[in-house]
Amino acid sequence: MSLPFYVPPEQLMKDRAEFARKGIARGKSMVAISYDGGVLLLGENPSRTLQKISEVYDRIAFAAVGKQNEFEQLRVGGIRRADITGYAYSRADVTARSLATAYAQTLGHIFTQEVKPYEVELMVVEVGQEQGSDTLFRITYDGTLYDDREFSAIGGSAEALTAHIGKAFAPGMTLDDAIALAKEACLAVAHDNGASGWEAAILDRAARRRAFRRLGSAELE
Repeated sequence: MSLPFYVPPEQLMKDRAEFARKGIARGKSMVAISYDGGVLLLGENPSRTLQKISEVYDRIAFAAVGKQNEFEQLRVGGIRRADITGYAYSRADVTARSLATAYAQTLGHIFTQEVKPYEVELMVVEVGQEQGSDTLFRITYDGTLYDDREFSAIGGSAEALTAHIGKAFAPGMTLDDAIALAKEACLAVAHDNGASGWEAAILDRAARRRAFRRLGSAELE
């Protein structure tokens, strides 16, 4: 009888983290910036049909990078959870914090228990009544949950993106300013010849119920 192959837990977690980071780094990063009229989500995406940004609930949006089939499964699960909570209790009980916590628990469980970790990073954003009350949560492949303020980024270039945005961000900026800053940051960290396409959406602070709206190419020029 052969003995099972032993791998120290520290080495196993290190190998899984490296595997997930490599997969995430192959895709394009996404950013979110809070502005005077809401929250902007923007990133490079050459596909017109495989979207990385979507509506989850009335004032909550979801963005992801990494393997499309894996984050799509999480996106659908989040929408179902939000719908059930809103139906069973109250629409006000559906918050970005509760969804982000659920995503963190799911990714943390998969990272430690499953054979292969998910190669994804997620962002859950909720627009508030005023700019200071916007919430931006970032969840990494191992289930680590970050509560960011004013702007956030996910993907292999997330650290460079937040550093770039942080140099020019100013509270109260307009949507046009936020779009320009987000595109400038994405292009600054790109290692190719420029963006082959953009995907962007906003959570409109003035909307009475459904705040999510996609931006067309004319609005991004």
